[in-house]
Amino acid sequence: MAFDIDRYTATSVAVDWSDLDLEAFRREPLPGSSLRTLRYMADVEYHTVCYTRDLLTTPSHRESDVSAFMTMWNREEFWHGEALAAVLAVHGVSIDYDELKASRLKLGWKDRLDPIKQSVLGGLVGQDFVAVHMSWGAANEWSAITAYQRMAELEEHPVLAELLRRIAKQEARHVAFYTSQARERLAASTKAQKVTRFALSRFWAPVGSSIMAPEEVRHVMGHLMSGEEGRRAARKVDDSISGMPGLAGLTIVQDALDRLGVAS
Repeated sequence: MAFDIDRYTATSVAVDWSDLDLEAFRREPLPGSSLRTLRYMADVEYHTVCYTRDLLTTPSHRESDVSAFMTMWNREEFWHGEALAAVLAVHGVSIDYDELKASRLKLGWKDRLDPIKQSVLGGLVGQDFVAVHMSWGAANEWSAITAYQRMAELEEHPVLAELLRRIAKQEARHVAFYTSQARERLAASTKAQKVTRFALSRFWAPVGSSIMAPEEVRHVMGHLMSGEEGRRAARKVDDSISGMPGLAGLTIVQDALDRLGVAS
């Protein structure tokens, strides 16, 4: 079924947590390892604006549906960061914009060059770059939903579980857009399939890997994706990715976990 971009833009709203009893976290606080993971998630959500900036230099921005989606996607992801920050604040963990700005400045030339690299890559690949962008986005959003679901399962905290359920519900619409676009574009172009397969197999890494310290990436992946249940969740994401045209057999999430040394 085709994704209805007009309906999506008309119904896009900030995730609401005003009715949730965040004071429950004072009575039942989350452990330090979980707060570390939530902090990572919040930082990644807040960083969405930089991903959007980079992609606006590529052929994707000339697609009206993609531009409309990215506008709403960026807004929704910002509010996901705000919701997670609210939980962290109850635990005495604060996130302010000066701190976020400082973390981006630490990326130095890498952050400044990212838009240029995306623009050059988009120019070289041409219109098929949009298929790469959509497939990459699908992989990231499937991973995000899985991460939120795993976090809820591991903590079994009713307030946290409900908040993450609401965030994951919005992420599911993001998956629907990326997947519908990716499937259509991959099915229409053998070149798009080859380029996308190459890009995902060679360069994909867990969301946040480009902006967070390696030890933080290892912590989050180990926290959420280790053990039998974690690996089962990773295989499920890989199965979804490899089910798209031309991507059969890809195991990019499991491969990334292996590289990070996450126990199976």
